[in-house]
Amino acid sequence: MNAAMENLLTRRSVRAFEEKEIPREELEQIAKAAVYAPSGQNKQTWKITVVTDRNKIQALAKAVGKELGRAEYDMYSPQALVIPSNARDNRHSQDDNACAMENIMLAAHSFGIGSVWINQVREVCDAPEVRSILKEWEIPDSHVIFGIAALGYAKGPVNQNPEKTGAIHFVD
Repeated sequence: MNAAMENLLTRRSVRAFEEKEIPREELEQIAKAAVYAPSGQNKQTWKITVVTDRNKIQALAKAVGKELGRAEYDMYSPQALVIPSNARDNRHSQDDNACAMENIMLAAHSFGIGSVWINQVREVCDAPEVRSILKEWEIPDSHVIFGIAALGYAKGPVNQNPEKTGAIHFVD
């Protein structure tokens, strides 16, 4: 099996992270992988924001948790967040960001960094307290967030159950 296929077939979501810093060079390459994702009509209207300050990450988690009514919400306490945001007026923005998120998670896995998709921000990214934090991070008001990649080194073993379900059908 080639390296790309092995990376695809072994990536799993990680929901518990070590308190170990991710090297800046690796975060830069992960962010670069995001902007190399496919983009509908090649519009590339996204912005990729990388947050490594754990206090800032927890401030966002607290604001999101407050909006969701989940007091203990912590986004799994990651070492970094990679946030693709995209123009509201781009009809492909959600699809483009999904492609960027997949590239982020696969790139992270290639470095031995765990990831998990945080989708709750999609519902509350325009709540005043959440938007205020996003604004501080220079995410434009004209952008929406569909998902956030929480990154860190896995704390403990990652479930490598190789069995996945889903129908595959060839029409020849």
